[in-house]
Amino acid sequence: MSTDTPLVRMRGITKRFPGVLANDHVDLEVQAGQVHALLGENGAGKTTLMNILSGLYRADEGEIYIRERRANLQSPRDAIALGIGMVHQHFMLVEPQTVAENVILGLKTPRFFLNMARIEGRIAEFSRQYGLQVDPRARIWQLSVGEQQRVEILKMLYRGVNILIMDEPTAVLTPQEVEELFVTLRRMASEGKAVIFISHKLGEVMAISDQITVLRGGRVVATVSTGQTTKEELARMMVGREVLFQVEKTPVEPGEIILEVRNLRALSDKGLPALKDVSFTIRQGKILGIAGVAGNGQRELAEVITGLRKTTEGGVFIAGCDLTNCSPRRVIREQVSHVPGDRLGMGLVPNLAVSDNVILKSYRDPPLAKGPFLDRPSIARFAARLIEAFNIATPSQETPVKLLSGGNLQRTILAREISVGPKLMVAVHPTRGLDVGATESVRNLLLKQREEGAAILLISEDLDELLTISDRVAVMYEGRIMGVVDTEGADIEKIGLMMAGTEVQISNFKLQTLNFK
Repeated sequence: MSTDTPLVRMRGITKRFPGVLANDHVDLEVQAGQVHALLGENGAGKTTLMNILSGLYRADEGEIYIRERRANLQSPRDAIALGIGMVHQHFMLVEPQTVAENVILGLKTPRFFLNMARIEGRIAEFSRQYGLQVDPRARIWQLSVGEQQRVEILKMLYRGVNILIMDEPTAVLTPQEVEELFVTLRRMASEGKAVIFISHKLGEVMAISDQITVLRGGRVVATVSTGQTTKEELARMMVGREVLFQVEKTPVEPGEIILEVRNLRALSDKGLPALKDVSFTIRQGKILGIAGVAGNGQRELAEVITGLRKTTEGGVFIAGCDLTNCSPRRVIREQVSHVPGDRLGMGLVPNLAVSDNVILKSYRDPPLAKGPFLDRPSIARFAARLIEAFNIATPSQETPVKLLSGGNLQRTILAREISVGPKLMVAVHPTRGLDVGATESVRNLLLKQREEGAAILLISEDLDELLTISDRVAVMYEGRIMGVVDTEGADIEKIGLMMAGTEVQISNFKLQTLNFK
């Protein structure tokens, strides 16, 4: 249903933040009746550009035209008035309120007398029309993440938007929810609306979009028709070099049991049950992936194993040694490495130099230490070796680590964690937010550790990643393991059902089969 006249035309958009040029004279045209993907690595300027279009930011330079009329966007209210709405990656919903109350929140009318039955009926009508099934009377806290996203879309439809911006919309969805979302977006496009789909997932962009604009370093690299390009070409445009999508997973004979978790129970930060009777084992040379929508106990599991959180029941055993509720230092002494999901908050000390960050696990030991004193020449040689071996792009080893890119932050953590020769590595979202080139590098480093005999617990929300490099995948839902599948020939639909809380009968499914035989 696209026409020659663009619904959205952005010309020469420039946006600066202190020390950063986020958008550099960006041109973008979006046609009605199309899904237009905005593709690029983290920091490429995608979200900033869309925050300008949705009225959250004001451009320093450039012009915006909606239906060929100049738009002066001072606020999100101005954008909504022009039919522009944005569903952010982190939802903006009031949890104690109902779906209907969230949908009308902030509207000028009705001002005094609310006919909630009428409002709920209209929301139910939108739900049926676009396949966004949700109870208008349900409270937000009662809904799944996928249902909450539907509420955000319903908010935009209720406000009459013709231009819907979706910022990384699939990051927290099960495979089934992704498929349902794509059906909805296609239906909206078929009615003449424009959908702008922000992502760095090449497969999803190829599946949903009609046009793709690639950003790199705040600039437009190219705009192409989806049917006239490939994942490989898009990846090259994103990162500026060729990217191999296939990883070499060498067959490895399983060794002895390295990690055994028995009937583990633990509480969340809110004091609620986060782990409920979790049991599994991992052997040498094997990767067990943990799949699940965020917030189902994955973070607590990693913290219990690495000594950062106490268990209320059950045990953790590393190479036969009982480390239940031991300190992180004691766990480290048993050669356990941890790649946390929060790189700068937990994995690194932002203001310290790269050299200081790579020695955080071994600074007490010779040759890095002489008695109670650090041996700076030895530290410099040690850091230089790791920077070269792990290809860490840094101006110098004395550069504060906070100045590095996301991919180099992750390589710094991996360099430190791998340098100790781990028996067990707990890797939490190791490639989240990384471009395809950095992702390829990190995955290959994990597979190399597997070949060298390490046992790896890989926690990720990227199902493709889990199926690519893991040997088996366990699915977590509300603190429980719903089941375990071999990655070879895995049924993604069944995994998605388990991620949504449905118990599925699968051969080789019992927990007893978690031992890699």
